[in-house]
Amino acid sequence: MKKIGKYEFNSSTQADDMIAALGTSTNEDGNTYPSHNHCVVRLGYIVLEQGEYNESGEQTKAPILSDKYHVDVLWKGLEPVDAEAEELSYVEPNGWADNRIDIDGNGVHSFMGLDYQEYKF
Repeated sequence: MKKIGKYEFNSSTQADDMIAALGTSTNEDGNTYPSHNHCVVRLGYIVLEQGEYNESGEQTKAPILSDKYHVDVLWKGLEPVDAEAEELSYVEPNGWADNRIDIDGNGVHSFMGLDYQEYKF
């Protein structure tokens, strides 16, 4: 089972805390790494409107960035809510659904050509 979720957070710190809560381990050198099998992509403060530049490359109009920090997740291996149900449904880990957004198309990022509309939560 694969599901794609697109999320926005109030800050990068809030996003980092949610990502860390998915599970981490530390190796013998003190480096922290994910202990979950989900694919998390930190998109940051995405560009909502492109900036403008003159022929010399100087900015004439600044780009407009989102005031929310964006993260895409390819969820892998989530347990179904009811394994006996005719149509399986899934739930993100605690707190993620509160930050989920729904967009048209695929947005600024996609996972390995997977269509967000087909795999979205």
